[in-house]
Amino acid sequence: METDRGAYPEARTPWDDPAWRTEALCWLDAELARLGIRETGPRRVRVRPWSIIVRVEAASPVWFKAASPGSAFEAGLNAALSRWVPSRVLEPYAVDAARGWSLLPSGGPVWRSLSPGPREWESALTQYAEFQLALVPRVEEMLRLGVPDARVAALPELFDAAVAENRTLDAADRGRLLALRPRLVEWCSELGAVGVPDSLDHADLHDGQVLVTGGRYTFFDWGDANVGHPFCSLLVAADRAAELHGASVVARLEDAYLEVWTGGHTLRELRRAAELARRLSQLTRAGSWGRLFPAAAEIGDPERAAALLRLL
Repeated sequence: METDRGAYPEARTPWDDPAWRTEALCWLDAELARLGIRETGPRRVRVRPWSIIVRVEAASPVWFKAASPGSAFEAGLNAALSRWVPSRVLEPYAVDAARGWSLLPSGGPVWRSLSPGPREWESALTQYAEFQLALVPRVEEMLRLGVPDARVAALPELFDAAVAENRTLDAADRGRLLALRPRLVEWCSELGAVGVPDSLDHADLHDGQVLVTGGRYTFFDWGDANVGHPFCSLLVAADRAAELHGASVVARLEDAYLEVWTGGHTLRELRRAAELARRLSQLTRAGSWGRLFPAAAEIGDPERAAALLRLL
């Protein structure tokens, strides 16, 4: 098998444990046999501090994914999403929710490979907003699946934990963050008062996390997800769109996304909510970097610190 460790060649993960590797590959082999999938080439392995992915070559490629313990909810969440909103996510061939393992089909080309323009970004964000709106009644079910709780009321507590636990913040930066806390509480109160309901926040939505077939967008890779303010998903998406098409495109794309949420709210209110959510979503980004495999956890601390400091 070819193994890609990316920018983290020294990160220790379960892939380095022969017993774990044997157990995982036996599960994969058994599921492939159950499905009658015949392999046509060597397997390729992608090892990162937050997940392990094995690409199985077949008539249509198949993907095994093992999430870190902090993201183990992803397997069960993906299975639930495929029942609740089947047109918007991949339907897994198999999941082991207890171990955070999934076996997933291919779902069309990755959106990034098609070089999407602003019009395609509008369409994708509109469909994503519709997907989030459909999940509003599922909030409690998602929490029971173990999806992290990053609802607005919980953000000050998440902030406190992130600042206290980070080992790379120096005294000056820690003091600046602690001084920010009263303002952060005010932002949370203002955002909550707008009244947009909680939903699923992907927390890392960009053109490499979307598949597209015939104008229909499929969203995948839920390891960073949380239950929280839906507009927090705009942070990464807007940054990526601006990187590709310039900062002037962001307002246009944001308005296309927000239009889905206008029932009972003015666009002006929603724009302010989006501004607040983008800032506060740095907390969920920090949280994502805390969900690495335990032996690789120290890799996440500098990234968590950087996200926290972007709150300032």
